[in-house]
Amino acid sequence: MFFSIWSSMKQRIAGFDLARALAVIGMVIVNFKVVMHASAPDAPWWLAIFDALDGRASALFVILAGVGLSLLSKRAREAGDPAALRADRAGILKRAAFLFCAGLLYVQVWPADILHYYGAYMVIGALALSWRSGALVAAALAMVAGFVVLAATLDYGAGWNWETLAYTGFWTPAGFVRNLFFNGFHPVFPWTGFLLLGMALGRADMQSRTVLYRIFISGLLMGIVAELAMTAGVLLGAPGSGVWSHLWSSGPLPPLPLYWIAAAGDAMAVIAACVWAGRRWHDARWLAPLVHTGQLALTLYIAHVVIGMGVLEALGLLGGRTLAFAVGSALVFSAGAVLGAHLWRRRFALGPVEWLMRRCTG
Repeated sequence: MFFSIWSSMKQRIAGFDLARALAVIGMVIVNFKVVMHASAPDAPWWLAIFDALDGRASALFVILAGVGLSLLSKRAREAGDPAALRADRAGILKRAAFLFCAGLLYVQVWPADILHYYGAYMVIGALALSWRSGALVAAALAMVAGFVVLAATLDYGAGWNWETLAYTGFWTPAGFVRNLFFNGFHPVFPWTGFLLLGMALGRADMQSRTVLYRIFISGLLMGIVAELAMTAGVLLGAPGSGVWSHLWSSGPLPPLPLYWIAAAGDAMAVIAACVWAGRRWHDARWLAPLVHTGQLALTLYIAHVVIGMGVLEALGLLGGRTLAFAVGSALVFSAGAVLGAHLWRRRFALGPVEWLMRRCTG
């Protein structure tokens, strides 16, 4: 999405696109596991480990989008050029509209789509383009607090069939707004907080080893503290009812504060580690295919459902599978995606969907 911005920043593009590739692969594993209703009765610990990926890969994806918004507007912000900033904002809003509309088409195929939510996040990100880092972090935390307020006053389970993960009334005005802002798969509250946090990270000087180290350690500590708090809550049998019974859960449904802190911290640590790895092994042969995978993230996100799950469905392999089969299938698709992305990028500058978005938004 922001390839033209990052192409002149070789050390940084490697790290950010490497992180995006990991996010895509993580999303493929999670979605294959969910669709196949994967189980592991003889290895519950393995299931718990892969369950921990739920909502983490998507959060990493959104935080990286926030980083991209800050990089996109860097020149205009640093020059203090209002006209250039308005132009950047207009470009982001066009991309947001494309993703929102594309997501609404895609949701017919993939109900757990993130693209239309992504479009809504970007509208807020465009409005916050000139904010200082402190204001962005404060706004991110406000999005988390906003979800808590909504959860305390509204019925989080409205519209949901939790057995099938089907959502009734999505296309009604009230149901659509409720799903988009409050209780969908990736609602504006609190998920826009990930984008705003990414925008703050995008202002940091990640060329500095000290800054990179601080981001990594801060993220690691956030993740560890949140996970320990959730574990302690479960072990102590902390009470709760309704939506609050999930207060100590690490899953993204509902996206309560401990989940958000853990996912944000994990993403910060992964991004810092990937930037370091991209700098450390920038000439390594294994890096380029993963960088190219990250650059075709939008195309691969759509392909993992349309092609990956489509083939499995045609073969009758989507329902009631083991965890090993689900993860193995996801890794086979991911390996093919990495190879395909590498071969594609050796000939073309943009992926098919990335090219379409560029054509539609100028």
